[in-house]
Amino acid sequence: MSLNPSKIVCVGKNYLDHAKEMGSELPKDPLLFLKPPSALIEAGQPIVLPALSSHVEHEAEIAVVIASRLRHADETEAMRGVAGFVCLNDVTARDWQKRESQWARAKGFDTFCPLGSRAVPVADWRTLEVIGRVNGVVRQHGKARDMHFGIPFLVSHISQFFTLEPGDVIATGTPAGVGRLAPGDTVEVEIPGVGVLRNPVVAA
Repeated sequence: MSLNPSKIVCVGKNYLDHAKEMGSELPKDPLLFLKPPSALIEAGQPIVLPALSSHVEHEAEIAVVIASRLRHADETEAMRGVAGFVCLNDVTARDWQKRESQWARAKGFDTFCPLGSRAVPVADWRTLEVIGRVNGVVRQHGKARDMHFGIPFLVSHISQFFTLEPGDVIATGTPAGVGRLAPGDTVEVEIPGVGVLRNPVVAA
C-alpha cells in the first residue's frame, strides 16, 4: 500500500442523518477516535469478520491525506497541508461499539480500515460526494457540504490536539445507510472523481 499513515484520525457523527439513525444528536465538538494502522488493507483485500463479533457494518467515508506537518494550524494552513482525498471504509463491530464507551476494539480489528492507495487533489472539498454500495446496491450517499463540521475546520481542529504528519489520514464521518456485512458480500466506497475502493467480505 502506498499510503502509510502514522495514525488514522476518525470523526464520528458528522452527518445529521447518520446521527439520527444511531439514535443520537450531533456533537458540540468533533467526536474523535483513532484506528490503528494495523487495521489497514488496500483495495481487493478481504474484510475479515472476526469471530468475536456477530454484527459488523460498513461506513463509507471521504478521507483526507496530509501532505505536510501540521501543528496548531488555522483553516487556511490546514488546507495547504492537504495532499488530497481518498476512499475509506470505517468498518465497525457495532455490537462492541454499543457495549462500551471507548471504540478502540469496535473500530480497530485487523482489516477494519480499507483505504484507497492514492490521494487525489480536489479544487473545492465542498464538491465531494461519497457513495457506499454492497453487492452493487447503493446503501449510502453523502455530500461533503452536508457535513456538520467542514473539512478545513476538522483538519485545523485536529492539529490543535495531535501533530499531523505527512501521510496521516483523517476519516471525516459517514452518512446514513450503514448496514450489516455478511461473508460473500462485496463492499464499495466511491468518491466520484477520486476513485472506487472495493473489498470482499469473508468470515474469520
